[in-house]
Amino acid sequence: MATLKAAIIPVTPLEQNSCVIWKESSHIAVVTDPGGDLPRIENFLEKQELTLTKVFITHGHLDHAGGAYELAKKYNIDIEGPHIADDFLVKSLEEQGKRFGLESAKNFEPNRWLDEGDQIVIDGEKLDVYHCPGHTPGHVIFHHPESKLAIVGDVLFQGSIGRTDLPGGNTQHLLDAIKDKLWPLGNDVTFVPGHGPISTFGQERLTNPYVADQVLK
Repeated sequence: MATLKAAIIPVTPLEQNSCVIWKESSHIAVVTDPGGDLPRIENFLEKQELTLTKVFITHGHLDHAGGAYELAKKYNIDIEGPHIADDFLVKSLEEQGKRFGLESAKNFEPNRWLDEGDQIVIDGEKLDVYHCPGHTPGHVIFHHPESKLAIVGDVLFQGSIGRTDLPGGNTQHLLDAIKDKLWPLGNDVTFVPGHGPISTFGQERLTNPYVADQVLK
């Protein structure tokens, strides 16, 4: 199995970490969480001579999903994710956009809702899907074991965790998802959070003031 390459492209005024992930041998690529600023993403794809084949969404908040419809429409590709419990969010993206000044956001219905145990595919490379509610009820994360890489959206950050005070949020569900879904993937897994710098699960188990092992005893 081949490892995958990944590049972080911050988008929207909230500096959300959209990711371009591709298989180097074929230059087949996907984009995760294209919240906006689509020209930045498109310019990267062009410079790297990548062929975009899918859009993957972790959850339905504006800064993660606002540009998914337009990007998928332009490249004539499918949107996969999030979990159907975030249906109310992806159907309110335009409303969210008006509230936060991102008028380009468009509502969508994905070609495929994702659930625990599903897999998403990049040119034959399979990423495992885990349903990790708490930040939103339909949040999912993506894990590629061979690359020791996870895309975790707003579940976990370097030194912090996702907020749970928004509609559908639940602190206990979030903590359970981190402990029961993320930690078993391995301390050596590097994760890309929805905002801020990358880290590893092992580092967060040692130092994260919200979910370190000594906190979640």
